[in-house]
Amino acid sequence: MSASPIGIFDSGFGGLTVMKAIRSLLPYENIIYFGDTARLPYGTKSGETIIRYSEENAAFLLQQGIKVLVVACHTACSFALEKLQQKFDLPILGVTASSIEPVVLRSPRGKISILGTRGTIASGAYQNAIQSLLPSAEISPIACQMLVHLVEEGFIDHPITEMTIQEYLEPLKNKDIDTLVLGCTHFPLLYHQIQKAVSPHVQVIDPAQFCAEALQKLLKEQGLLNSEKTDPYHQFYVSDDPEKFRLMGKNFLGRSLPEVKHIDAVSSSSMIENQSK
Repeated sequence: MSASPIGIFDSGFGGLTVMKAIRSLLPYENIIYFGDTARLPYGTKSGETIIRYSEENAAFLLQQGIKVLVVACHTACSFALEKLQQKFDLPILGVTASSIEPVVLRSPRGKISILGTRGTIASGAYQNAIQSLLPSAEISPIACQMLVHLVEEGFIDHPITEMTIQEYLEPLKNKDIDTLVLGCTHFPLLYHQIQKAVSPHVQVIDPAQFCAEALQKLLKEQGLLNSEKTDPYHQFYVSDDPEKFRLMGKNFLGRSLPEVKHIDAVSSSSMIENQSK
């Protein structure tokens, strides 16, 4: 079991930033990544649809023999994490839930802004979780859906992206925030542009590292760390356009991707039933 892979899914490319953090902290772990590129973005979908997609993604990865599942999509975490944990019989971590306590601990005055997709912000998941730990927190959530599309299209170091960031963050000028959370796995690619757009004293937080640390802790506690100190395998699956994913994925993962395999967007209720508790 310890040599079994970690499963990671996201709606597309963004979860590769989480995989990058996991790979850095856990260099011997085998990983299988699924990007549901045929059905992205999740941020504009209904909660019911996001739950269904997430269950299908999880069922596919369970078929690959994973030992733990990481939901590397803030929108999926916001709507589906608890449902997945109830439905499937393996440890499941979410990039959002893993970051709540560290964010609260790192915020000097509890004045926190969250940047996310329309779905993540509308769900209130981040806001509610932070305020459950810090009721006095002043939270400024901002839905930045257009940034997802710009990153997906490769407009990372581009004037249009810089202007869009400035426009989205305009409401923060009078908020005096001390902490800004990148509540979408695409946004770490825009880290420097976002930091430039806010006051220098504002700390910009990428939750991916906290997710990797939570995963390391879980694997240690459950005796699931890979004991084989050899080069791990990393497999990549997408539901659409594997060549685009391979080319664009380098921006997110920080290195070239090997072969990316295509599978049809999973929609089999019987497969989900077979993988459920």
